[in-house]
Amino acid sequence: MDGAATGPHSCPMETTESIESTESPRTFDDLVRAEFAPATTYLNTASTSLPPARTVAAMRTALDAAAAGRPTDMFADVEAARASFARLVGVPATRVATGASVATYTGLIAASLPEGAEVLTAEGDFSSVVNPFHVRRDLKVRAVPLEAVAESVRPGTALVAVSAAQSADGRIADLPAIRAAAHAHDARTYVDASQAAGWFDLDAGAYDYVSAVAFKWLLCPRGAAFLVVPEEPVGLEPVFAGWVAGERPWDSCYGPVEELAHSARRFDESPALYSYVGARHSLALLEELGVDTVRAHDLALAERFRTGLAALGHAPVPAPGSPIVSVPGLGDRQPALSEAGIEVSDRAGNLRAAFHLYNTPADVDRLLDALGS
Repeated sequence: MDGAATGPHSCPMETTESIESTESPRTFDDLVRAEFAPATTYLNTASTSLPPARTVAAMRTALDAAAAGRPTDMFADVEAARASFARLVGVPATRVATGASVATYTGLIAASLPEGAEVLTAEGDFSSVVNPFHVRRDLKVRAVPLEAVAESVRPGTALVAVSAAQSADGRIADLPAIRAAAHAHDARTYVDASQAAGWFDLDAGAYDYVSAVAFKWLLCPRGAAFLVVPEEPVGLEPVFAGWVAGERPWDSCYGPVEELAHSARRFDESPALYSYVGARHSLALLEELGVDTVRAHDLALAERFRTGLAALGHAPVPAPGSPIVSVPGLGDRQPALSEAGIEVSDRAGNLRAAFHLYNTPADVDRLLDALGS
């Protein structure tokens, strides 16, 4: 598998695959009930997701094996997670790099830009998507309202960087229009899918770069993230490449790496292995459920919440087609809701609720009842 990092410090005799049952539940509801049993009404996936039972079990197995001196082949888990993410976003695995942070990926892209290049961003976008461009004082960073990004691409724009869905309020970028405008002006596109991958209908291959942390809608542990790059990433240099970025990693441990990987793996960070043990199984669950099914489930719950808010006299931030619902003026209710066992977020004074596959209509109604009391 393209020079996958296996070698003397991995032990293929024990793998985490053994913890998965060969008799998986068949329906969406059965799968979800088998994997999740939250003790609260958890509506906070936009902050961090709940890990599936299979993921927790796999990580425990890996930790126990390591403590016994017989570590599992966790590098195989990295490769399985890479391949699974690639299938979920519709690109070949050779275009996917693994790491731990969107900010690192943004910094990598920022480092590739020439002095004086213009970067177009959305106002108020998540800092990991925009701040590395500001750190480079020789770049021209321009921010416009999210709805105006496509029309604001102009001659001389080198890169358009935007989140597919906004963290603060769930608003969705018009990615097709942004892509078309960028193409018309020979600009590159960089999409952060951290609040989208796992439920959004994302064609990652249509953009130059796509990043995503995996601990939100992808159900993975913290410490796993992905970057999609072009098949021929011209101008993108692997400035933080270490031994895992070598075409033959175990022959690249000492001195300069003589031959970088021929795929996006040249942009890999040294992986947080236990996170990828879990990521492998979380992503497999999403593949089993199907992103289309998850999206329909999530959006139906969000729409139920919006309808209920209207009955209570509250108007959320307009974000059609998003499972993230942000309600102005209610952010101060978050502590009391948490005390009542309902987990949501306070973002910029807004109450933010995020609905994912382990939520039910009863969860929505409980939140609405609490807000109406």
